[in-house]
Amino acid sequence: MRRKITVALVGFGALVSSLLVSTPAAAHGYISSPPSRQAMCAMGRVSDCGPIIWEPQSVEAPKGSHLCSGGNDRFLQLDDPTKNWPATGVGHSVTFTWTITAHHATRDWEYFVGDTRVGYFDANGSVPGDTVTQTVDLSGYSGRILLLARWNIADTANAFYSCVDLQIGSGGGQPSPTPTTSSPSPSPTPTASTSPTSQPSGTWAAGTAYHAGDEVTYQGTTYRCLQDHTALPGWEPPSVPALWQPV
Repeated sequence: MRRKITVALVGFGALVSSLLVSTPAAAHGYISSPPSRQAMCAMGRVSDCGPIIWEPQSVEAPKGSHLCSGGNDRFLQLDDPTKNWPATGVGHSVTFTWTITAHHATRDWEYFVGDTRVGYFDANGSVPGDTVTQTVDLSGYSGRILLLARWNIADTANAFYSCVDLQIGSGGGQPSPTPTTSSPSPSPTPTASTSPTSQPSGTWAAGTAYHAGDEVTYQGTTYRCLQDHTALPGWEPPSVPALWQPV
């Protein structure tokens, strides 16, 4: 009997160890400006995106992938080239803003166009705040491109992935998303330099970092925040039901 109990405990310990090894990093984030593909899905500007509309911050997969989904089967819709992904008009120097909904030690940040790395930021194991902004030089490109960004976690094998469709050379450095013909929602015009402020209650305002459970008013209606995010112009509560719910 004692031997059986010992064997059972050893087996249980092995199971616990395997679960600890395979547990994903407790960190989440995505590019909110210019709007990434998952941000476009969360805004409702692209349809049939699957579960990403509820969790744009959760595209987590092993490091090294060049797919928008990172190879994560739950988010393969992000890899679909047949979807009408809106492209944001930018200049040749683009500032990307990550919204971080859970914090974790970071190895580095990488930006790719195809297989070419166009941006690299060494984090040296530091822990990011609620937002991270990084400027990438895209002077070697023009026209429409797809940029892939990877947030590589320092102490796990995983990374977070975010793809952004860009139209380079459409004038100026201010992003101006091209609206989809099938979506009646307003076309957001985020500014990369916007710094989020803390406004957990009151009137909804672009550039504000909101957290799940926060309540705001917009055009006389009260809304409750469903998931952490930094608000952008065009993300007014009635336009993004994945982020706000009328109270």
